[in-house]
Amino acid sequence: MEVEEVQGFRPEWTQRFLVVEPPEGEGALCLVCGHLVVPICERDVRRHYEAEHHYYERYVEEGERAALVERLRQGDLPEIPPLTPEERAARAGLGLARLLALKGRGWGEGDFVYQCMEVMLRDVLPDHVSVIGGIDLSPEIIRQRVLNINENLRSQLFNRAKDFKAYSLALDDQAFVAYENYLLVFVRGVDQDLEVQEELLTIVNLTHHFSVGALMAAILEALQTAGLSLQRMVGLTTTHTLRMIGENSGLVSYMREKAVSPNCWNVIHYSGFLHLELLSSYDVDVNQIINTVSEWIVLIKTRGVRRPEFQALLTESESEHGERVNGRCLNNWLRKGKTLKVIFSLRKEIEAFLVSVGATTVHFTDKQWLCDFGFLVDIMNHLRDLSELLRVNKVFVAAAFDHICTFELKLNLLQRHIEEKNLTHFAALREVVDELKQHLKEDEKILDPDRYQVVICRLQKEFERHFKDLKFIKKDLELFANPFNFKPEYAPISVRVELTKLQANTNLWNEYRDKDLGQFYAGLPAESYPIIKGVACKVASLFDSSEICDKAFSYLTRNQHTLSQPLTDEHLHALFRIATTDIEPHWDALVRGRNQLNP
Repeated sequence: MEVEEVQGFRPEWTQRFLVVEPPEGEGALCLVCGHLVVPICERDVRRHYEAEHHYYERYVEEGERAALVERLRQGDLPEIPPLTPEERAARAGLGLARLLALKGRGWGEGDFVYQCMEVMLRDVLPDHVSVIGGIDLSPEIIRQRVLNINENLRSQLFNRAKDFKAYSLALDDQAFVAYENYLLVFVRGVDQDLEVQEELLTIVNLTHHFSVGALMAAILEALQTAGLSLQRMVGLTTTHTLRMIGENSGLVSYMREKAVSPNCWNVIHYSGFLHLELLSSYDVDVNQIINTVSEWIVLIKTRGVRRPEFQALLTESESEHGERVNGRCLNNWLRKGKTLKVIFSLRKEIEAFLVSVGATTVHFTDKQWLCDFGFLVDIMNHLRDLSELLRVNKVFVAAAFDHICTFELKLNLLQRHIEEKNLTHFAALREVVDELKQHLKEDEKILDPDRYQVVICRLQKEFERHFKDLKFIKKDLELFANPFNFKPEYAPISVRVELTKLQANTNLWNEYRDKDLGQFYAGLPAESYPIIKGVACKVASLFDSSEICDKAFSYLTRNQHTLSQPLTDEHLHALFRIATTDIEPHWDALVRGRNQLNP
């Protein structure tokens, strides 16, 4: 049995994270608190430092840092002064500014929050009313604090981006469907420990960057500012709008041309993850069902708001995008499989309501329209199931690709079933057909399978087009997901020796069984398996879900009226970064006004 080397302590960690190699055993010994960090990888060492000792980030100069390490080696811990009352007030103001941003509230609502706190303290803790005297929640201060938090988060992202071994971009020009003038650019990067980071990189104003060339320049500038070279870019995830995937003039063509490198993959592009239900619905809505249903909902929201049968539907609508909603956001909400299914179940109540208000009910006597409605509900429900699977992140793209392949097989099954008029997997359409049979003559044709076969065929072609690049790297994905079951003779020639060596290692096999994929590859020594580790970094850097884009889209639709107010691009960028980030702001640096991270 081959004995595998263990990932060891790195000397550069001493100044960066204030740890040293312990005299005995493995791990990293913290100079500040004496905690031993094991297992030893940069991710765990950094997390301990950021969670417990980020105060020492104020020592940023090389000389300062070296002197600090020497003092800590001698047991001389610098005293951390407590926050002054003014600093505590600033910390509270920053926290409230972040909360207002997360909830999509306007800058002016800080004064209202202050008044609420003042009333509460006056009645509950009258002796403590003065504590809020130093908290400034004026609109100008709230606005500036949101920008400061954004700059802090941005600096942390750029600092982490230095360690990215590979990264991918997600380009979403559908998040602003209500206004159609912004592109959200997200980045997903992985370091040598395969720690995944997904964050908003930038927002591009499409009004000022109308041409693809200008858009490309803006993205390249954002990458350069973050210190991300095109040679490290592995993948592109986009919507399938013409602006993104136009054959000769789309942004993807320009990006792939710029990012070609002899030392890496050609950039992998796939366009089906983002807004799967929304964009696929245009391919399967054969009779403009959504437009008709949208008119019904507008009527219900204006003239049927008190009807008990519609309360659950209205509550769901308000939770998605507020009490008032513009037509575009309403239309997008209706393009969700879950929403359509609820509306379909209420179709008889809606028909009765339309009769009561004198609106047309012609669609309820049109058998073709009713069948199209049922078919749309069924197909969108199947797409919804897939969309839910693709919202689960941190599973890596190999698992997401399996879901895609399974759905394509499902489409083949649906195609055969509809040809045979077998409605086993078309519950809503079967319900419509059964109802129509009770009112029509036996010899009268109800279902037209050819009509729906065309729709399913169109959907199959779209999926083939959107995910063809993932099929191109299918072997890499399989190798990443199942390295011990992958036959070396089917692997690329460059990786066969490493793969054979890996599969012969009993210790690594046990680790593979006991850990998740990320942990396994994080502990895989790059010195012994550089090619396999490189493949793992590239695969791990590909977007495996639509979660962060869905988070931004949800933030927009919930707060559309606030976000439609006059805002600078800088403020809009700050709001969306705060709403989508997983990074915690460095409050100490913000409070003391010494955010020393690289801007």
